[in-house]
Amino acid sequence: MIAERSARQKRLDRATAHLETPVAAVDLAAFDANAAALSVRSAGKPIRVASKSVRVRALLERVLQRPGWSGVMAYTLAEAIWLVRSGVSDDVLVAYPTVDRTALAELTADARLAEAITIMVDSPGHLDLVDTVTAPGRRPPVRLCLELDASWRPAGPLHVGVRRSPVHSAAQAGALARRLVARPGFTLVAMMAYEAHIAGLGDAPPGQALRARAIRLIQRRALPELLKRRMAAVRAVREHADLEFVNGGGTGSMAATAADPSITEIAAGSGLFGPTLFDAYRAWRPVPAAFYALSVVRRPAPRIATVLGGGWIASGPVGPSRQPTPWLPEGLRFRSDEGAGEVQTPLIGAVADQLRPGDRVWFRHAKAGELCEHVNEVHLVDGDTATPTPTYRGEGYAFLG
Repeated sequence: MIAERSARQKRLDRATAHLETPVAAVDLAAFDANAAALSVRSAGKPIRVASKSVRVRALLERVLQRPGWSGVMAYTLAEAIWLVRSGVSDDVLVAYPTVDRTALAELTADARLAEAITIMVDSPGHLDLVDTVTAPGRRPPVRLCLELDASWRPAGPLHVGVRRSPVHSAAQAGALARRLVARPGFTLVAMMAYEAHIAGLGDAPPGQALRARAIRLIQRRALPELLKRRMAAVRAVREHADLEFVNGGGTGSMAATAADPSITEIAAGSGLFGPTLFDAYRAWRPVPAAFYALSVVRRPAPRIATVLGGGWIASGPVGPSRQPTPWLPEGLRFRSDEGAGEVQTPLIGAVADQLRPGDRVWFRHAKAGELCEHVNEVHLVDGDTATPTPTYRGEGYAFLG
């Protein structure tokens, strides 16, 4: 492993030696290997690529050319419109409800967009807003996906998982489906239930044995309940609508979600980049594929090397797991009293004594696509060459910025 990482560092350094830091890179061999592994784990069910975990148009196009990958899960309607207009996909599911009136006006004014994009809803209020933008008789039908809350509620107010849709039971799903199909100007075509407490929560957090056992126990009990409830909810919704697809899962639950007969497709994206949060999974760990390099600018003391920048912190609960990880050369770590800083980051460890101003340290981000919010381009590394390609930000789009 040490030799493999050292070889990776040398290859990244050679490929990007002509570039100034900070520089972001995606190792295409690792990216493609992860895409292939995810296809195997999906057991024949198509994978919809989650764009928020990639945020590079060329890489979305690359993975969609592979067998087993079909369609995009976007994170805003404006992004979905851009992806359709730029030819990335003609099948885009917006994973979160939208209240973007400008984007809704554009969607409802274009029959091609309305046919290609499915928006997420979990209440009639979302339909009311669409109607205020463009009345039903003055637009093509708007495609809808009903979101079922996949969290686990074992007793009383106890809630395990993220808080997404208010629709939790099969009865609630069926009742909402009945109301949706009764509304003119809309077509209910899909359903989604994302099990974040399974797909997005690693069951082997490093150095946290008690937490790991608790997570595994929760997941063992939560998964059977979800499978039963999701299947019942899909049946209830299908009584009112002929669903084209039922989406679920993510990188962290690929095999378990694929085994659910009510699911017709799975979403995944983080597994393509292999960020550090996925080092905490037992079932499958992607090959690290995305990195960023910073330059050493000073040596303030023995066993300390300071790089310029570095504080690219991931979203989610504040804690060490959301910090980036100094990965190459191996053996570096943050100072506990400083962490990853906005403009400078001191790194400690014996290997720091070998670093000099101008040397590079390669980091891995805790999450996948968020890396791309910090750079205008990533360099796609193939062997010893690096090809620049723009991120969303580099193309002038910050859809949640």
